[in-house]
Order: sequence, then structure tokens, then C-alpha cells
Amino acid sequence: MRHFVCSIGLLMAVMQCVFAAGNSLLVTPSRSHLTPDEVAVVVNDADALSVKVGEYYRVARGIPAKNILHVTLPTAGKAKLGLADFTRLKWEIETQLNASIQALVLVWKTPYAVDCNSITSALSFGYDPEQCKNTCAAGKLNPYFNTASRKPFTDVGIRLTMLLPTETFAQAKSLIDRGVVSDMGVFRSTAYYLNTSDKARSIRAQYFPPNGASIPGSGLGIMTMQSDKLLGAQDVMIYQTGLPWVEGLETLKFLPGALADHLTSFGGDLNGKHQATALHWLNAGATASYGTVSEPCNHWQKFPHPMVMLKWYSMGNSAIEAYWKSVAWPMQGLFVGEPLAAPFGR
Repeated sequence: MRHFVCSIGLLMAVMQCVFAAGNSLLVTPSRSHLTPDEVAVVVNDADALSVKVGEYYRVARGIPAKNILHVTLPTAGKAKLGLADFTRLKWEIETQLNASIQALVLVWKTPYAVDCNSITSALSFGYDPEQCKNTCAAGKLNPYFNTASRKPFTDVGIRLTMLLPTETFAQAKSLIDRGVVSDMGVFRSTAYYLNTSDKARSIRAQYFPPNGASIPGSGLGIMTMQSDKLLGAQDVMIYQTGLPWVEGLETLKFLPGALADHLTSFGGDLNGKHQATALHWLNAGATASYGTVSEPCNHWQKFPHPMVMLKWYSMGNSAIEAYWKSVAWPMQGLFVGEPLAAPFGR
């Protein structure tokens, strides 16, 4: 896959790079994002917390009642679905959909995987058994990667999917509220990029934006540094790093709508104990995150591309759009958080 590294000598370096698959950052997208009537909320009727959080989210976001989809899943904390159960789930969802729905929100914590696939990607693309024959192999190309599309199902035939986790009602409510508040916008914020001592997990550092740059008209500044931890920052809008564990999160203030993730093997294994997961970011105050559910090896294409995500989020896309546009090979990647957060949407 071709890629080019942007020149730091240009004032608009962040907007003038060309990335993989021939997609260019030098485009003029509209400042728009998905709307509540284009989102379907999928609740598990066998889980009272899923139903409760789903209704809270529907009201908080003004999603039409007809966009609530009802399914039945095991409630025993089963992390992975077998193919038969997944096929039934996909059928239950698709029989309740209409063509105007562009994205799905899954309101539960488990299940979050289908064999080696994440449940968010399996529902968007269909289950991919080839990836599971060798999880370190190249993945299926995401046709939505770095596109200007604002209607993913209409334009490229995929419905973006994000998991809104429900460990407790209080945590889910706080996450949803952060997303809603983010729509008011921010005056000043910073995107932090850490090139760590873990070189294998810092493969994305070659695509970090230049330190000290800023996105005109957004109030978003950029800080790129050589460090294993970020401490004390009170204006975090984006935070990307590469380590199995991320220290110092309790010292940070994540602004409403903040996106944060780390490149490691099992950040999407939400029940995992040996590495930090996407839930660590959400519980620390981030509004959306990402992680892989099976060993991906350190292909940058399997993780959010820093410049692509920065570009689309700062141009007004919602969290689900910016994250999905930034991952070239997403089959193993779990997208989690409040999908409609859009602090730069205005």
C-alpha cells in the first residue's frame, strides 16, 4: 500500500498529505456529520441494562423511536459469538433496518467479538473467516477509509458500527452525556501524540502530525513528543500512543468528545486483564476509543491513522465517522464509545 510522508515545512501540513490507497487529504469535504435519524440503536432485550441505556441514549440524542432495534443475546458475559449466533444476530438486525440507516450503535459490553473479528466490523462487513486463518496477515480493505462520504451505507455499502459499553448505568450515562455536551464545541484543545520507547507499538509515529502545528479555525493545537506517558494535561481532545499499558490517565482531563487509543495487541478485548483496553480510556473520560480483539501484529493499517483521524474529526465529522475513516484494515478492530460526538461539527 502506497504512502507518502507529509512535509513539516508547510503551514497546512496536516491537510496536505497523501495516504494509502491513493486517498488524499487535500479535499474539500462538507462540514457535516451523521444525524440522529440516520442511526439505529440495537438493544439486547435479554439484558435490562442494555434496554435502559438504549432508551436513555435515544432520548439524549433525539433518535426516533422507530430506530430502536430489538435483539436477544446471551447475558452471561460471553465475549465472543459463534458463527451461528452471529448469523442470527445479523439477520435480526437487518430485518429491522431501512435504507436510511447509515450507522448502528450496539448497547452492551459483551459480546464484542466473532471469533477473531470484532463484532463492530463483522456487522459492518460480514464475518471474515480468512482473517482468522492468520490474524497477522493483511486485512480486508475498508472502502470508507479516508473518503469524503457522509452517507457510508448509501455511498460504499457499509453501515458503520460502534459499541456503547454498559458496565454500569452511571458509566454509560456519563459517556453519553460527554458526547452530547461535545456538540457545544470547544474553544481550545490539544491533540497529543506520544512516540514511546516501545518501538514495535510506535509504528504510527511516522504518521504523527508535526509538533506545534494547529488546525486553523478549530482551536485545536498539536503536541507530538518522545515520551512513555502524558501527565497533567487538562485540555485533551485526542491522545494516541503505543504501549500495552497507559499510565497517568488519572492526571488528565479529557474534554467532551475526546478520542483516545493505544496501539497494542488486545485493546479491544474488553474483558482482558493483561493489557489496557479501550474501556480504560472511556473510564478515564474519553468519549470514544478503539482496540483490536485478536493479535493483529503491528500493521499500522489495523489501527487509527493519526493524520486521517485528525483531519476528519477537526473538519466536523462525528466520532464514529472519524474513527472508521482512519482504519484501513478494520476487521479485528472494535470501535467503542458515543458515536455522534462532534465537537468540531459547527
